[in-house]
Amino acid sequence: MNFRKILLSGFCVFAAISIMAQVSGNFAPQKALSHIEFLASDDLIGRKPGTPENLKAATYIRDQFRKSGLTMMGNDGFQEFDLITGISLGENNRLTLDGLSIETGVGFTPMPFSKNGEVSATAVFVGYGFVINNDSVSWDDFSGVDVKDKWVVILRGAPKGDNGTLKLSGNIDERFKVMLARDNGAAGVIFVSGAKLDSDDNLLKLSFDKSPATSGIPVVQIKRAVLDEQLKKFGKSVSAWENEIAAGQQPVNAYIPLTIEVSVNLNKDYSTARNVVAMVEGTDPVLKDQFVIIGAHYDHLGMGGYGSGSRVPDTTAVHYGADDNASGVAGVLELARHFSDPENKPARSLLFIAFDAEEMGLIGSRYFVNNPMIDLKKVTAMINLDMIGRLKDTKSISVGGTGTSLETAGILNQLAEKYPLTLSYSSEGFGPSDHAAFYGQNIPVFFNSTGAHSDYHTPADNVSGINAEGMVAVLDFTAGLLDVLASRSEMLTFQEAGPATRSDHRYNFKVTLGIMPDNTSSGNDGLRVEGVRPGGPAATGGMLKGDVITAIDGSPVGNIYDYMGRLKNLEAGQVISVDVKRNNLTEVLIIQL
Repeated sequence: MNFRKILLSGFCVFAAISIMAQVSGNFAPQKALSHIEFLASDDLIGRKPGTPENLKAATYIRDQFRKSGLTMMGNDGFQEFDLITGISLGENNRLTLDGLSIETGVGFTPMPFSKNGEVSATAVFVGYGFVINNDSVSWDDFSGVDVKDKWVVILRGAPKGDNGTLKLSGNIDERFKVMLARDNGAAGVIFVSGAKLDSDDNLLKLSFDKSPATSGIPVVQIKRAVLDEQLKKFGKSVSAWENEIAAGQQPVNAYIPLTIEVSVNLNKDYSTARNVVAMVEGTDPVLKDQFVIIGAHYDHLGMGGYGSGSRVPDTTAVHYGADDNASGVAGVLELARHFSDPENKPARSLLFIAFDAEEMGLIGSRYFVNNPMIDLKKVTAMINLDMIGRLKDTKSISVGGTGTSLETAGILNQLAEKYPLTLSYSSEGFGPSDHAAFYGQNIPVFFNSTGAHSDYHTPADNVSGINAEGMVAVLDFTAGLLDVLASRSEMLTFQEAGPATRSDHRYNFKVTLGIMPDNTSSGNDGLRVEGVRPGGPAATGGMLKGDVITAIDGSPVGNIYDYMGRLKNLEAGQVISVDVKRNNLTEVLIIQL
């Protein structure tokens, strides 16, 4: 499909003329759009980090910097770093049950977070591997059994009752179950799917879960049919145990007198990722040693799929990322072109950075601040452009980080009088994009965005949705902000605005959105928000009283029970998307827990 034709035929002429009449003329809509058309094309297949297409995007950005006359930093404009992009089977992965060899990938498979190693031991079945002790549930699958230096066999998922309702569903994370098994002294974990969970008895796909940390012990999944064949000599079966737990709604465990030998050898697949970095030197002999950084991430989700961050993980298709974040990169390129003109060069130097691997956890920006090419103490501010291509009729943009310097509010209030935009402020310096890495270094930050939308992290985020005229208005404002920051006589005075770091402890389930949910509804149409705590994650992400939460990270939320189940599996520090119904329209909010 030719998205350029759709875009050009779909512009609203009246809106275009209205905005064009109010911008300065420093930036051309078609020029900015041409960058997006290249970066969000079918040929670049979603710019997934570590791919040849991602390198094409980086090369394009570098060439545009060079064409504008910028000074290339690093390795001819690239700051390269190693990135884990996948996981694969190495040699000598094997499993034997009392000497019977089971074929890898057919009868069993290593789990992607398994530790490499060999274990030979007997086994203990420990149900679902739960250890829960709270006001409503007391359940310990390890009570009364000795699993030290043994394999533990654990059912995936959680038990279902006779009515089909999933019980204890907030505790199904397999990494969490392995942690509990390891805490109890297990030598390794063997997962198996019960018939109620997976009647087809499929093995999970070996795919990287974006965490380089292993579980600390070998972990594999075995097919139910393979294990049952060996269990029948003892009058046991996986389905019998599954049914017993479901019927009794209490732990069931059993000793398995089989000698199980396992060898796991997984290889992490490394690729080269790269930030693209270039500089415009300032004109003042003293201030040119100080910097303003302007950045945007250029990577996206590739073809999507499970584990990619796609909001439609069952759909394999190009995730174009036109707004997220080809629009921000286009903005950086056009700002670089503008300020490289001798007539526009400011007093301080400007460092332009296109970050890689943002979608995998701000990896590129974190690498830069840990391996800086300049003295970060001489950086007065960092401006981050992320999703600036969908300006709405309200002409409203959000500016994050407004509390990170003493002078920010005054600067923005003066600029607000000069530009035809409505500015929505968020004081926190930490947030779901690359500016967070710089805030963690005590650098004042500005996070400019036109906001999320229903196409976010789906294949529908393509060029046809870009408001090029609106982008010009955002760039004009950003250029004005950049000019002030780079020309004022004094550096900004940093101040904390929210935490400088967030916990990323994987098994910390004590997270909250900071809302008061309606727990009286028995329907399945969503969860109504009765109140929003000021300063909490939901408030910072734009949630309002009266919103109805319908999905978290693409998974449906029908009621309070769905909500608690989704929240239970989230992590402190995680960035999530939350779909809400507001005034009969669907809004997508990006929330940092």
